[in-house]
Amino acid sequence: MAEIKLKVLVYVVKDDELLVLRHVDFSYEQVGIQVPGGSVRDGELIEAAALRELIEETGRDCFEIVREVGTAMYNMAPSRDEIHERHFFLVRPTAELPERWSSEEQHDGQHPPTRFECFWIPLKDGHVLQAGMGALLAEV
Repeated sequence: MAEIKLKVLVYVVKDDELLVLRHVDFSYEQVGIQVPGGSVRDGELIEAAALRELIEETGRDCFEIVREVGTAMYNMAPSRDEIHERHFFLVRPTAELPERWSSEEQHDGQHPPTRFECFWIPLKDGHVLQAGMGALLAEV
């Protein structure tokens, strides 16, 4: 039976644009385009996990949560035997952000860094997000 993992996904929206990222070291065919997000640590509040993951993946610390959008389940099979319980958050930037920038998630030194390119796409094009990440965009 698949393990259920608690996850957060973040919709950062400004002027009808959505912040997305791509893994620099992997092709679109492997990982697609994503929104910031990740795992909730043991004992961590879900809202705190959303902001932590957003800051870690973008390298920027200028965001505030507007609201929790909702929750959805997502089965990661066949790539992994996991079911993600995903909590989606709507977030807005509190400072100007560039149209495109590079960042690097350090993983608390536990794994090699993950390199990202962060950029904005029109919110209406959110259907291109991988692995069901756009599931609750209609609620934004």
